[in-house]
Amino acid sequence: MKPEWSGRLWLGRDYGLIHGELGRTAPHAHYAHQLMFSPGRPITVSLEGRVITADRLFIPSRHLHAILQTEGEVQVLYAEPIVFAAEPLQALLLGGAGFIETLHQLPRRRLDDPRIERALASLDQHLGGKVSALALAEAAHLSLSQLERLFSDQLGVPVRRLVLWRRLRVALQLALAGGTLTEAAHGAGFADSAHFSRTMKQLFGVTAGASLRQLEVQFLT
Repeated sequence: MKPEWSGRLWLGRDYGLIHGELGRTAPHAHYAHQLMFSPGRPITVSLEGRVITADRLFIPSRHLHAILQTEGEVQVLYAEPIVFAAEPLQALLLGGAGFIETLHQLPRRRLDDPRIERALASLDQHLGGKVSALALAEAAHLSLSQLERLFSDQLGVPVRRLVLWRRLRVALQLALAGGTLTEAAHGAGFADSAHFSRTMKQLFGVTAGASLRQLEVQFLT
């Protein structure tokens, strides 16, 4: 497999969809739930140390995986766990190639805890610069330990990891909109483009250059 990804990318607020040819990746784990669909053509991945081959796959949030082999065009959906529960997403694969249309009919999860909403709002407001977990706790009217426990229990991820994930989302949007990697990195609060690239490799198993350069992007409202 070639390292570059190519095809089309639809990028929304709470999900992204790629329809194209994928490159091989290094082992990685990201926050999004991931669905892969390739009717009649095998997809081979490593998932938590097991090699699996199928034409449709569900990879849960934060599970270590790597894309080893694909044939032709593949549909890949990345869905935010804060918004989409795992079980309804898995059921989408049973519907075949029309699963994207069904995605829009799925109910979005709502955060019932206003403390988390306040912390996330503060996080997003400060992504362009330094994000302090203590400042997020103060915005949510919590102690730091309470905030960490709330994020782990209700969002399934530590504060620091969610900050990194949201920084990466912003950087990807800026890069896909035509910014240089350096501009995207600084706009999302990364120290430099090297920090952005390392994070991209850590969370998606590919470099920003290999994965973004040949994707035609459409931003969704």
